[in-house]
Amino acid sequence: MPQQRKVGNLLALAVLSALAQRPMHPYEIATTLRGWGKDQDMGIKWGSFYTVVRNMDRHGLIAAVESVREGRRPERTVYRITDSGRTELVDWTRELVSTPVAEQSSFRAGLSVLAVLHPDEAATLLRRRLTLLEEQITADRAAFAEHLRTVPRLFLVESEYDLAIQEAEAAWIRGLLAEFSSGSYPGLDEWRAFHETGTSPAEPGAGEGSDATP
Repeated sequence: MPQQRKVGNLLALAVLSALAQRPMHPYEIATTLRGWGKDQDMGIKWGSFYTVVRNMDRHGLIAAVESVREGRRPERTVYRITDSGRTELVDWTRELVSTPVAEQSSFRAGLSVLAVLHPDEAATLLRRRLTLLEEQITADRAAFAEHLRTVPRLFLVESEYDLAIQEAEAAWIRGLLAEFSSGSYPGLDEWRAFHETGTSPAEPGAGEGSDATP
């Protein structure tokens, strides 16, 4: 089970990963993270960036080493990662890699109420999603192959994971659509009848001994 951390925002993990390379001031940290694409990996909310940095400083995960001024720009504080911060970075990474956590998915939310759609419409929409997904997979595969020319695979492993998830989703949708087309999907006739005649299918979990009307 994930542990409660002093600064639990994934943005803090990203900041630690940047400062593990070398000391930086906050603006440089943000620029580095954007360059690495960490805002896509971790869903970073930049509005809380400076608050997170201050909290990390307060909890001893990072420490100010100097203040610098470039031309007429405001003075900037340079931070380094502390021993506690480095321990936190490694421990947190271990947790994220080793421990499955249920994550929210808008597609899963839509699937959870799929019954509100007529099965024919559901199939049409799933085919549309599959087409878009396959186009994205093709583009991402090409981009991944291009990046591999200059970037070690270790530093693209999250993109490789994304591709695997996309391909698994596409395969699952194809299988579901095949069941719809063949009529082998359980309860398909009842689902169709509900939308075409208003006949309500049995409630989930209803069975013998229940008070549900058959």
